[in-house]
Amino acid sequence: MTAAPASSEKLVRYEDPAPGVARVVLARADKHNSLNPALIFQINEAFDRALRDDSVKVIILAADGRNFSAGHDIADTVEEYQQAMQDSSPGVSTWSGFKEPGAHGWYAAEKEGYLESARRIRNNSKPTICAVQGKCIAGALIYAWVCDIIIAADNALFSDPVVNFGVSGVEWLAHPWELGARKAKEFLFTADAWDAEEAHRLGMVNHVVPLDELESFTLAMAQKIAAKPAFALKLAKEAVNKTLDIQGQMNAIDQAFSLHHLCHQQNFRLFGYGMDTSNLPAMASAPKKTD
Repeated sequence: MTAAPASSEKLVRYEDPAPGVARVVLARADKHNSLNPALIFQINEAFDRALRDDSVKVIILAADGRNFSAGHDIADTVEEYQQAMQDSSPGVSTWSGFKEPGAHGWYAAEKEGYLESARRIRNNSKPTICAVQGKCIAGALIYAWVCDIIIAADNALFSDPVVNFGVSGVEWLAHPWELGARKAKEFLFTADAWDAEEAHRLGMVNHVVPLDELESFTLAMAQKIAAKPAFALKLAKEAVNKTLDIQGQMNAIDQAFSLHHLCHQQNFRLFGYGMDTSNLPAMASAPKKTD
């Protein structure tokens, strides 16, 4: 990847589909909306735009193409990714030093690009709805999970296969909160893909709808929510999020992020880069970042 400022290529589309509703659309369908630093920061910019607009009461996150997102873009080496973070970051968190050698730079880059960017969306005061079609893999789960409501098309598939690559889970490890502890372990240990109905059964997804109704159903729900008083919506969201905070969700996710980086350093020590490809011989010659 050629590092460039996040604004040089438009990877996110901002829409106003109805009064009181903003829609943020991942527009990298040719790459299955895989997440690179430019896309991540453009998502943040779009959510900030909706936050600052007092006429907006609900924010929808959607995606073009067959798949919501294939997760983090694995086409970049660690060094390319860190350079892109250095060039693209608008200052999401208080971290810096993205190009420092060893664990320092890698930790800083993922802290800024993944953990803190996700936290900003999770803590956005306005209600958020994620519309998911097709595959939602690994890092893509982060962007669904930080939204308040998830609507899944009936063709949606959810997976976090990074244990296959010697990593304990994606950077925002909300699995126990979304699936329950035992199913979270199964989801991680097996790396299986679960369909929309299973995700709904487990409580991760609010509704499952036919693919051709995903956009209209999501917009109708957003309009229903937008009819409510803005301050009440914000405080209702804050009350639920604070309950999760008191239960320890943020502390648990922060701790899991540290374990995620312990896995990176283990793999780096053994294989020279951030994933274990010992069981994936076809990939062994491609030292790329996995998640």
